[in-house]
Amino acid sequence: MTSEQKDPEWIEALAPRFEAVFGRSDAPAVSLAPGRVNLIGEHTDYNDGWVLPMAIDRRVGVAFAAREDRVLRAHSVVFDLSTEVSLDELAPPGGSEWFDYVAGVAWAMASSGHQVSGADLLIDGDVPLGSGLSSSAAIEMAVALALCEVSGTSWSPVDMALLGQRVEREWIGIQGGVMDQFIATMGREGHALLLDCRTLDSSTVPFPDAAVVVVMDTGAPRTLAGSAYNDRSASCSAAVDILRRAHPAVRALRDVDLGLLESQGDRLDDTTYRRARHVVTENERPQAMADALSTGDLETAGGLMDESHFSLRDLYEVSSFELDLFTELAREHPACFGARLTGAGFGGCAIALVAAEYAEEFMEATHERYRQQVDLESSVFACRPESGARLA
Repeated sequence: MTSEQKDPEWIEALAPRFEAVFGRSDAPAVSLAPGRVNLIGEHTDYNDGWVLPMAIDRRVGVAFAAREDRVLRAHSVVFDLSTEVSLDELAPPGGSEWFDYVAGVAWAMASSGHQVSGADLLIDGDVPLGSGLSSSAAIEMAVALALCEVSGTSWSPVDMALLGQRVEREWIGIQGGVMDQFIATMGREGHALLLDCRTLDSSTVPFPDAAVVVVMDTGAPRTLAGSAYNDRSASCSAAVDILRRAHPAVRALRDVDLGLLESQGDRLDDTTYRRARHVVTENERPQAMADALSTGDLETAGGLMDESHFSLRDLYEVSSFELDLFTELAREHPACFGARLTGAGFGGCAIALVAAEYAEEFMEATHERYRQQVDLESSVFACRPESGARLA
């Protein structure tokens, strides 16, 4: 957030809402963590590959204060629900409701040897839920920062991102990668982040002033915790098991090039081959797009986004009618350089790389055309890269 910007009203309302809900007179502190869009590199993170996400100015906020007992008490403004649990009773697996992301963070911190104290937490935000903008990682990292503060635990962005991944895998049951939590902690204003999901090496990538990312929320719900996401993760693991027999150095699809995949393709069933081919080719795009953005080559960057969407649609089969329609309409507008689904797919959001000076015109025209064909609660908004988790 630049010095000229003010926090939105919902953030300013966190403290008084906290006092009203919990009946406490002591002023709470506030932690914030952003949602994200992934510019390119989809379904590569849990294959030890490369990704190019950016944090956005839609956030989850947590007003918090310490308790003297071992109770974790939380209230969700969005759901108007309060829940509490003893820190001594936390054990996976949990569920996938909003409070599970809170409890899961406390469990992951404690089971990793961190001190965790009781706390009251009031949670609100403007990251659209279930839309592929990673509201879950934003909740996890905002809660993690809050619990670090009340517990006197040192805040390490990388360590906390890895703890958030543990929450997803061991508490929620989604076999995802570390990208969402990493960008939620490591985002930098005006920059995307090129991340190696195996080594966790990262580098900032300047985002051109001449462009914005337009988020196009289809309004179609996603079911990330369902079988479709984990089924694709299992297909990737199956491909690795087979390819390792021919090439023992293969630990993940990140270690596979197209030549090796083609040479062993007849050993894979058709579905496993297509899914592996998506990951292998997609792994090449984040670095290529980072290079294009760094030089202001928006045409090349947009073309890579188009290629990524077609691969996700045809090979990985995670697109949908709504995602395909929104991206097709986006590409037909002259201000658009490229468009693709973002997040895991199966509904949710798509993004478009758009000339900044024509962003408003693009959004109005493209969204109107989409609404003419789809009767869902869709929305569009423009964004640029923002900073990661912080105290307000």
